[in-house]
Amino acid sequence: MEAAIILVFVFGYLAITMEHSIKIDKLIPALVMMAICWALIALGIDGFTQWFDSSNHTLMENFGSLGSEEKMHLMEETLLHHLGKTCEILVFLLGAMTIVEIIDYFDGFSTIKDFIKTKKKSKILWIFAILAFILSAIIDNLTATIVLISILQKIVKDRSVRIWYAGLIIIAANAGGAWSPIGDVTTTMLWIGKKVSTGHLVGYLLLPSFLCMAVPTFIASFLPAFQGDLDIEEAVEEKKSKFSARMLYLGLGAIVFVPIFKMITHLPPYVGMMLSLAVVAIFAEMYSSTKFSMTDHDSEESDAAAHHSPVHHSLSKIELPSILFFLGILMAVAALESLGILFDFAGSLQASTPMLGTEIHPGGHEGVSDLVVLLLGVGSAVIDNVPLVAASLGMFHEPMDNELWHFIAYSAGTGGSMLIIGSAAGVVAMGMEKIDFFWYLKKIGWLALVGFLVGAVAFMFTRTLF
Repeated sequence: MEAAIILVFVFGYLAITMEHSIKIDKLIPALVMMAICWALIALGIDGFTQWFDSSNHTLMENFGSLGSEEKMHLMEETLLHHLGKTCEILVFLLGAMTIVEIIDYFDGFSTIKDFIKTKKKSKILWIFAILAFILSAIIDNLTATIVLISILQKIVKDRSVRIWYAGLIIIAANAGGAWSPIGDVTTTMLWIGKKVSTGHLVGYLLLPSFLCMAVPTFIASFLPAFQGDLDIEEAVEEKKSKFSARMLYLGLGAIVFVPIFKMITHLPPYVGMMLSLAVVAIFAEMYSSTKFSMTDHDSEESDAAAHHSPVHHSLSKIELPSILFFLGILMAVAALESLGILFDFAGSLQASTPMLGTEIHPGGHEGVSDLVVLLLGVGSAVIDNVPLVAASLGMFHEPMDNELWHFIAYSAGTGGSMLIIGSAAGVVAMGMEKIDFFWYLKKIGWLALVGFLVGAVAFMFTRTLF
């Protein structure tokens, strides 16, 4: 039965990676393999001899001697445990996405466009790279990419020039998302899973992530594509909300408040995100000057007003397919973790991989190889980094703020830049600008690889300071 579960996971995984070839949205195989994996566990529960205790991060003793009812009860408890942990991430993402959509409703991101005064290509490159690095740490790398490419489309006429900027924005956004607990889905997973803390994450990864952005940008600034001046399109002045700047600063401040709320109250991050969303929604409703109740959908007047409510509008625009994909993939990985498959795989992986730059920990055991984590980063360029990090949560069991978790956050977050399909930021840029896979591989991929390796070397230095 274990072999069947692994096969279901492998075929589901392949379907996800070949999304563009088979023309099936990746959320569908993710949900299918989640349901089938857990169904096979339920049907074959009597035949399993080991079970992974997620709360204690170790295999249970004497699981094989338990009765059928006890095993089934344990499976239900484990399923509920994983669902709770997964929903923490999903609710957090829903809140963050809604706040960003509310900012966009008031055209808040147009304020950023006003900062760009120069026509020199290399200077504009640095402006967009630094904006991507900072914004992705606040509003996540996917959203930062969407915002900056949208601004780029308004000021740059020539698409052949624009795709070069888009390529460097992808690298900078992924680098910026790696050092912030709210900057990338995978980093958020590690943060909510209590593997990294905000202070240590910034301390370990700020310099490596900055170099991962700065080195490719510096090299690119000497390439022919970024020489000379840019013909900036004189856009027609559009009427925008008088509250646009105010909502931008309020929304970004509300998202930044979430880690502070967690440090003060020690509550899960999604609680702080819901509070931030509520505060932003209050001001959004006040500024929109509409009468709308989120719970009253009976009257025609309420339905008509709903179309003008920023909160209702924003909730209707969030990426629900992405949320369902995360649900499917995280719960499918949880099935492999519960059977102890990931635990066994981690042991064999560490035993067979050369140990580079490892230390002997206080417990007397050797740490995970740097090479394993670097390969995980390269792997995240080929396949989605969310399941890779989800798998690492079940494979490795080092304590909170161990250097391993920070290295995984860096590798998974920035390694995806090497291929345009390797990160959410790359996929959305590919869709917005119709960037060719092989063009990106040839022109941008090597820059991303250089940045990734320079940042990795920098991390090996910064980890010695903690």
